[in-house]
Amino acid sequence: MAKKSLIQREKKRKKLEQKYHLIRRSSKKEISTVPSLNDKWEIHGKLQSLPRNSAPTRLHRRCFLTGRPRGNYRDFGLSGHILREMIHACLLPGATRSSW
Repeated sequence: MAKKSLIQREKKRKKLEQKYHLIRRSSKKEISTVPSLNDKWEIHGKLQSLPRNSAPTRLHRRCFLTGRPRGNYRDFGLSGHILREMIHACLLPGATRSSW
């Protein structure tokens, strides 16, 4: 189980990213349309003044049940360890165990 503080930090980052998403997107579009280099620098300065944790690259997927940050499957939202346990317990319909 992940530490509660790390999970809360991820939630805070997600909230910040959603809050500043439109501002960030409009600034990036504006940079591509403005021909003047000085204007681009000003817009870039506005982008840099946004909080760092509002950048989408800072988000990290975590397991839905345990909060584990590594080895996640996007389709299920679970880490590989939990996914395997749930498949063995027949809790995920349509998923089959692999055997070799």
